[in-house]
Amino acid sequence: MAIHILGLGVEPDDLSRKDLLLIDQAQVIVAGERHLARFADSRAEKVVITSPLSAVIDLIRAYETKDAAIVVLATGDPLFFGIGQPLIAAFGAENVTLVPNVSMLQAAAARIRIPWNDVVTVSLHGRKDLFPLYHALNSHERVAALTDSNCIPAAMAQALLDKGADNFRMWVFEDLGAENERYAAYNLAVASQKNFASLNFVLLEATEPRHKRPMPGAPDQGYVTDKGLITKSAIRCAGLGALRLHPKHTLWDLGAGCGALAIEASAITHHGRVFAVEKRANRVANIRENIRRNYALLVEAIHGAVPRCLSDLPDPDRVFIGGGLSKGDALLEATCERLKPGGRIVAHCVLFDTLARCKTFFKSRDWRLSVTMLQAANSAALGNDMHLEGQNPVFIVAADKPE
Repeated sequence: MAIHILGLGVEPDDLSRKDLLLIDQAQVIVAGERHLARFADSRAEKVVITSPLSAVIDLIRAYETKDAAIVVLATGDPLFFGIGQPLIAAFGAENVTLVPNVSMLQAAAARIRIPWNDVVTVSLHGRKDLFPLYHALNSHERVAALTDSNCIPAAMAQALLDKGADNFRMWVFEDLGAENERYAAYNLAVASQKNFASLNFVLLEATEPRHKRPMPGAPDQGYVTDKGLITKSAIRCAGLGALRLHPKHTLWDLGAGCGALAIEASAITHHGRVFAVEKRANRVANIRENIRRNYALLVEAIHGAVPRCLSDLPDPDRVFIGGGLSKGDALLEATCERLKPGGRIVAHCVLFDTLARCKTFFKSRDWRLSVTMLQAANSAALGNDMHLEGQNPVFIVAADKPE
């Protein structure tokens, strides 16, 4: 007998007669406490959905072996961040019947009269960070979020303000479908100070034309720097190319300076994570300001001295080292140990001794190594014409960790 997974919709009267008959004939009803309370008068056995879901699946399997009529109740559409997919995986698609209903996103979009086909939705249930939200906001005008008791609207608003993403407004939908439902749009500063009902749904909407994601080769003048300290545009482009970044990579930018390379890398690793590590407090402040100016939500500024501050970071796929190699091999050793197999380290060296240290270090470990010397020159006015002003040569060292 098939397991029926039934979406209840948002409104109490979203259920059809056929849906109600299915529930009335059920011998076992599986649902969250709120949904079970709605059918308290049913004579069916009740199973409360709790965590871990594996225990609930075991109970359903026990009833299934007895050939009981099982109905699982879900909020809205069971396949919209719901229980549908886990049950399909557990019991097989041929043993599951799905009855969709109005989802929270559809109901919210109808309330404020917007199309929902281009709204990207993320679930923050059970998460300790907001990176799925940052990923979505990085490239979409409207992003909806399923919240929980930890990822509440006020905390989301404050986190976005801390990132400098103040070009969004937040719609908060409370108790949708209930008699006391309410919804309104807030600027992030107001939303960060408000308490909302525990049952809520959030939609973030850009309030101004989308800022383009930071792209490699942005003008140096667009960044706040410490006395002009920045990896120059042409050298940044070459360094980013040498890193061979993929969208899901985790990147460490060590000795990040003003964070320009990390910010531009985040346009490539738009489904990954980027950590800009810098030991000087004034430069960390510059990184945060540059993140704010560029809406580079995926970049996280880390204030600390390497390699000690690296212990709490996730293992990287790629590492860029912009400084800190003139005092021995400790940084290289710590970085190489944490780098994932098949990962790559790119270092920019200006001094011959630093180049020699990198070459000796990687060769001793049989890592594949390449060195590129790059010298760029920029045009500058001279009289009624222009000439080229040369920059210091830079050695770009790239080393691959064996698989």
